Amino acid sequence: MTTFHIITLFPESFSSYFGSSIVKRAIQDKKLQIKYYNPRDYTDAKGHRVDQKPYGGGPGMVIEALPVIRAIEQAKGKKKKVALYYMSPAGEQFTNTQAATIASKEKEIVIVCGRYEGIDARVLQVFPMQEISVGPFVLTGGELGAMIMVDVIARQIPGVLGDFDSREEARIASHDVYTRPATLVYKRKKYTVPEVLLSGNHAKIDEHRSHRRSQA
Repeated sequence: MTTFHIITLFPESFSSYFGSSIVKRAIQDKKLQIKYYNPRDYTDAKGHRVDQKPYGGGPGMVIEALPVIRAIEQAKGKKKKVALYYMSPAGEQFTNTQAATIASKEKEIVIVCGRYEGIDARVLQVFPMQEISVGPFVLTGGELGAMIMVDVIARQIPGVLGDFDSREEARIASHDVYTRPATLVYKRKKYTVPEVLLSGNHAKIDEHRSHRRSQA
């Protein structure tokens, strides 16, 4: 079983997506589990406050180091091997290849979600982590990025998908797909499925799909 330990100020934001579809089924089938650690639960501050103004000035607030460090400590426990990742717009671009490598090698995965102006940089000094970005854009927080990361990794775990070979990246597929009916009529205009897909000639079908994929 693969376990994702997510450090986040907003654990409730994950429930909708992880409570449905493939991820939900994977959790029910005990292929993976997801645990949450809220830094607010690891602070001694009044009102469980964990953000402060940045040294040197500037807008926004910074998440204090100690509550995050304590949350990571709790997530790691006494486990000997734990992969640590920090969701950051300055991080390495996350890829499917990387997800496959993580899925094949890691069973305990800690993902730290930043918020506001980020977390105190000393967290990464105490716990060196690989910084990950899910795209060339900036999100309000790391939660959406963490969901994407979990989803992509989960798909690479045998047994999570009904058919492991149904992963698009593991088969010949194009971005154009069709199902019944073969002829769709909308506002008196006919839209048909390419004849090659109805031919039963798998060699030509693969060639067609490869060509369409190369054009995507």
